[in-house]
Amino acid sequence: QVQLVESGGGLAQPGGSLRLSCAASGFTFRSYVMNWARQAPGKGLEWVSGIYSDGSDTYYADSVKGRFTISKNHAENTVYLQMNSLKPEDTALYSCAAKKTPGAAYDSWGQGTQVTVSS
Repeated sequence: QVQLVESGGGLAQPGGSLRLSCAASGFTFRSYVMNWARQAPGKGLEWVSGIYSDGSDTYYADSVKGRFTISKNHAENTVYLQMNSLKPEDTALYSCAAKKTPGAAYDSWGQGTQVTVSS
């Protein structure tokens, strides 16, 4: 059964860092495009970042470009999101999602991990 489990969220101060993890199981992880998205309280879902199945290309929303880095570890079946220079507006529930190709619909979503940026 397909499963995506996020971890690594928590409370961070503005300017701080967190690294989110998304452990995948139940599918051929190395064949899937992986993405991170977030939803802040009272707001819609915002795509944050994506990485090609082989890790060759990465993409970022303008709001996080230069601060966040996505990576994919096939040996661990895990996708990471390194978040630096955090801002209060980064506060949201972060979820990972898998799809077979960049243009396809998402196949699976995780439950999410909460990130709160506050002093």
